[in-house]
Amino acid sequence: MNRSIPIQATRAGDGRPPTAPVMRWRWATLLLAPHRLAFAGACAVLLLSALWWVWVQASRLGWLPPGPLAVSPSLGHGVVMVHGFMPLFFTGFLFTAGPKWLGVPGPDARDVLPPVVLQVLAWPLWLAGVHLAPGLAIAALLLAATGQALATLRFARLLRASAAGDTAHARVIAIGWAVGTLTLAGLALALWQDDLDGARRWLHTALWGFVALVYVTVVHRMIPFFTSSTLPLVQLWRPMWVLHALVATVALKVLGPWLTLAGLSASAWSAFEGFALLVAGFVVLWLAFMWGLAQSLKIRLLAMLHLGFVWLGLGLVIDGTGLVWGWISGAPLNPLAALHATTMGFLGSLMVAMVTRVSCGHGGRSLVADRLAWSAFLLLQAATVLRIAAALAPPAWMGPLTLAVAALWLAVVAPWALRLLRWYGQPRPDGRPG
Repeated sequence: MNRSIPIQATRAGDGRPPTAPVMRWRWATLLLAPHRLAFAGACAVLLLSALWWVWVQASRLGWLPPGPLAVSPSLGHGVVMVHGFMPLFFTGFLFTAGPKWLGVPGPDARDVLPPVVLQVLAWPLWLAGVHLAPGLAIAALLLAATGQALATLRFARLLRASAAGDTAHARVIAIGWAVGTLTLAGLALALWQDDLDGARRWLHTALWGFVALVYVTVVHRMIPFFTSSTLPLVQLWRPMWVLHALVATVALKVLGPWLTLAGLSASAWSAFEGFALLVAGFVVLWLAFMWGLAQSLKIRLLAMLHLGFVWLGLGLVIDGTGLVWGWISGAPLNPLAALHATTMGFLGSLMVAMVTRVSCGHGGRSLVADRLAWSAFLLLQAATVLRIAAALAPPAWMGPLTLAVAALWLAVVAPWALRLLRWYGQPRPDGRPG
């Protein structure tokens, strides 16, 4: 690989520093580290899905020509947002940090090439299937499920090889990844049976039992660690009961649709879930301050992690408030408000923060949130607030506001992801391998 990083020699004694490596973009450079390959695939899927969703929203208002529809576009959007780029980002992060947690050698980028390629190919096929044929969409889901299964098995092998004393976080993540694979198969089955309600149940399970479960587990391990490492006056504090409480909250969200399907009173469950989520939300907000929220605001990259975690607490409080109000009044709040506080606010903010951190730290760049990353993060906060407002706005406003949010989401991810794609195909600027 050294031949792709030419260095221009200087004349002896001319007093000039050596010329920096020429930063040429090469496909082969993606194979220098697992995070390069997987993050590049994730960024490509993220950009494609954001562009597609703007087109869908604009076509609903008559501003762009609509395409044919074979699958609900809302389901198409939900599936690609949960299963599309997120598992690829997980692959890059967990095959970079996971081996260090477990004390085992990490895989080569070529080891994760098959699951990454399968998933990257699946999601353009899925979006095409949404418009052209359910069979095409089902094939895409099975392709993505195969890719996720391969990644899950690879991570499970690392876990089995570990002799580390603490593997709790890795074990929870492995369970979440297995749930993600199962839910893709469930989605494919529901589409084959033309069962839209069943597909939504499987998607809900994937959001909470896979993506949110992996997030809260990583948050419990990494936010206190990053904070105590950066701010010496903040002690490392992450008792296991906190992880248990976060996992229990996720499990509560997963169980709801399945328990009501099995015959449990929807009203009784909504009341119980609503009060439980209110308690959980306030506990999360308390945790945010215990973990150093106020102190973190001085350092942008750290503040991004903490503020993203705050959105989890706000999302749970909004969710619980809506359910309790619905139980009392019979007219629940629009659940899309809580959903997007969690997905855009919590998942989206931490995605920008963690991927930026890994890309800088393992890419030979300064470990800071520069103007582009910080601007993307702030714009995402505005987009999240606007999406919550759109969910609560009068029906006549929802279409234009949703299009505005989709355009803001594209404005957030496009410059951020395009820069990262450039980085992943270039050698490290410090000349080190990886």
